[in-house]
Amino acid sequence: MKALAASRRSRYAPAVLLLLALILTGALYAVLAPKPATATTGDTADVEAGAALFRANCSTCHGLEAEGTDLAPSLIGVGAASVDFQMATGRMPMANNSPQAEAKPPQFDAEQISQVAAYVASLAPGPAIPDADQVDPAGGDPVNGMALFRTNCAMCHNAVGAGGALSEGKYAPALYDSTPTEIYEAMLTGPQSMPVFNEANIDPQGKQDIIAYLVEQRETSVGGITLGSLGPVAEGLWVWIVGIGGLIGAAVWIGAKSS
Repeated sequence: MKALAASRRSRYAPAVLLLLALILTGALYAVLAPKPATATTGDTADVEAGAALFRANCSTCHGLEAEGTDLAPSLIGVGAASVDFQMATGRMPMANNSPQAEAKPPQFDAEQISQVAAYVASLAPGPAIPDADQVDPAGGDPVNGMALFRTNCAMCHNAVGAGGALSEGKYAPALYDSTPTEIYEAMLTGPQSMPVFNEANIDPQGKQDIIAYLVEQRETSVGGITLGSLGPVAEGLWVWIVGIGGLIGAAVWIGAKSS
């Protein structure tokens, strides 16, 4: 028995135990560690076609390799979602050097936009274009979307997505005509003055809930005239001009009749 106990207390035992612990730690890390982001290569033909379109239409401002210039930022790492949003909404290419890129009819068709997005996505990892299931309003909860939107977005876009003015000539656009994909991409990439809402801020289900809430606001109002859905400013103006003005007019008329 003593011999067996002595063999268990071998001077090599701590080293063996340490080696086994290191091997186990390495194995667990290899299994559980997050995988590094990689650039999306996409179809080679699309990437090549996108590169040609980019150099012909975008490189003047963004550089031949999308590295950025004094006129426009680098696009390396912005991902396909950012390109799709900017080009599908007509914000890029910009029409003029204004404080904010304005939405307008797109200058490229869907295939060309997809090709440019594939090229930019091949340069470095970045947010991908969401699929149809991710942006389907039917899969979202409008009630939770309302809470998330009014907490994170209403201070700029108004409580129902009617838009509003910002500083230095910028503005938060109305969201009534934005597609679900554009809304998701905007939250994912943070265009213009908008912050980026990554998964730590609003997870994919939360983004879908917000889309469901915004789409629901496009239905006919059951409360009467919306007054542009601009909130207490428009409502207060209506009360003062129509309500108070009507009372004053009635008082003047009654006084005139009594005299």
